[in-house]
Amino acid sequence: MILNKLYKDKVAILFWILGGFFIANALVAEFIGIKIFSLEATLGFEPFKWTLFGKQDLGFNLTAGVLLWPVVFVMTDIINEYFGKRGVKRLSYFAVVLICYAFLMIFLAMWLSPNEWWQTQSGLSTTNGQSIVDMDLAFNKIMGQGLWIIIGSLVAFLVGQLIDVMVFQKIKSYTGDSKIWLRATGSTLVSQFVDSYVVLIIAFYLGADWDLVTVLAIGTMNYIYKVIMAVLLTPFIYMAHRVIDNWLGKDLATRLKIEASKVEVITLG
Repeated sequence: MILNKLYKDKVAILFWILGGFFIANALVAEFIGIKIFSLEATLGFEPFKWTLFGKQDLGFNLTAGVLLWPVVFVMTDIINEYFGKRGVKRLSYFAVVLICYAFLMIFLAMWLSPNEWWQTQSGLSTTNGQSIVDMDLAFNKIMGQGLWIIIGSLVAFLVGQLIDVMVFQKIKSYTGDSKIWLRATGSTLVSQFVDSYVVLIIAFYLGADWDLVTVLAIGTMNYIYKVIMAVLLTPFIYMAHRVIDNWLGKDLATRLKIEASKVEVITLG
């Protein structure tokens, strides 16, 4: 009885820690994604001027959300390893619901009439000598995102997650418990390939006036970045496995992995 309770407690704690971190990263990535940054300039390099599909002067101009999406997909693989496909699917669906709720609350906040002092005076004094003369407009511009962008990011996230789960389990059926790097990196590369283009096709090809060549060129640049990040994050996956296995204990960790690969239920007890 005591051992069974310990098993339940540790498994539940692990699931909520991984799930909470997974959802938090997905939420934050959605909201900081409105900012476009230059990776080269951030690292102190001259921007690349590549040509793809006839589009010139392409560099790594990325949304700030790409900083966290690789982490989300790494978390997906770790959750998949210990809790199987259904664990990842439930967390992904829950994350989409929470993101939709968060956007709804933000749009409600945008609709509210601003206080006169906050609107005209709170942004007048800043550390760099600049001022914001219309705080409500600034708030709406930063927090508000177009409907097509929201739809595109949510669809790309959910489709990418489902593909990641399927590819991960397919590779694991051949490799067993070995070659963590292969199933983690392989599933991320496939899912991120789809994700990189789906979000742009929905948000800017269908929802705006981008031509397909532009979508393909920018999507390819985004995917190159994600490939690099997937490779760089591989050692952290092994570190996470080592920490989790040590905390759960060898027997419990092995049992979880076996059950996760055989069934689609979340093993919490």
